[in-house]
Amino acid sequence: MIIVMKPQAEESSILSITKLIENAGLEAHLSKGHEVTIIGVVGDKTVLNRSALCQLPQVEKIVDITETYKLANKKFHPEPTCVKVKNAQIGGGHIAIMAGPCAIENEEMMIQTAIAVKKAGATFLRGGAFKPRTSPYAFQGLEETGLKYMKTAADATGLASVCEVTSLEAIHKAVDYVDMLQIGARNMQNFALLKEAGKSGLPILLKRGLSATIDEWLNAAEYIMAEGNPNVVLCERGIRTFETATRNTLDLSAVPVIKSKSHLPIIVDPSHGTGVREYVTPMARAAIASGCDGLMIEVHPEPAKALSDGPQSLTLEHFDTLCNELKPMISFFGGTL
Repeated sequence: MIIVMKPQAEESSILSITKLIENAGLEAHLSKGHEVTIIGVVGDKTVLNRSALCQLPQVEKIVDITETYKLANKKFHPEPTCVKVKNAQIGGGHIAIMAGPCAIENEEMMIQTAIAVKKAGATFLRGGAFKPRTSPYAFQGLEETGLKYMKTAADATGLASVCEVTSLEAIHKAVDYVDMLQIGARNMQNFALLKEAGKSGLPILLKRGLSATIDEWLNAAEYIMAEGNPNVVLCERGIRTFETATRNTLDLSAVPVIKSKSHLPIIVDPSHGTGVREYVTPMARAAIASGCDGLMIEVHPEPAKALSDGPQSLTLEHFDTLCNELKPMISFFGGTL
């Protein structure tokens, strides 16, 4: 449940209610807006005397939260969250552009890509060092060696870096090299992995599962946030449907739905959402128009030679063109890079 304080409630009143909640063995989460303060209560609220709380002079009302996710809930935190990663920001009007290869292949390629995507307008360098592949015979990634290549490229350009982790061991390695951890679609409900990612201290990019509902997705975010990590960014990357013309069905309606349900930023991945290079640009435009907080786009110097996801990767030149098209759109909708 949440306790909504009256406008201009005194700090002493807010503190006394917070202590009352904590003394009852529950958790209190403060969210201070421009006019009102909301105190979120996590735990068994039946131990609190609801009627006594309602009668306190500076309490406006008490609202029950029926959804199973609390910390990710917009009712808990009405103001949009802005996640800061290195020198970049996601949310609150800040549009993030994450770009790079599906898989890290070598140091030279990563540096070349990083320089090019930054020049085009990217704020993040993405790349996979641990690759969960459908086939056990496909390229699985360079693991820690790949992380070192990514760090070198990110440090050389000043870009923030994001890399997928697939195991607890991968998390423990990645925290020494990257600025943000990504939980991929196949691991969205790997709860042990979500908990460990939450404990890492790094911001987390959480991709939607292949067949996950939005509530399931938000509950996955809750696992991370329940470990004390509020810096979660959601990523819509398409869901599996009966359609075969595209790799997945990119659900852009998820953007306004998330905005109505949660305060967390949401970005869109049109590369995995379509699986076809020619469709990435129009869906990237549509994603910006839908109100997302950023894009994740696969970019490779030579997509035909890519070890993973070449058919959906843009060339460096194509990515530069796309960014030039997106910049006026972002400005039109009131966002900034």
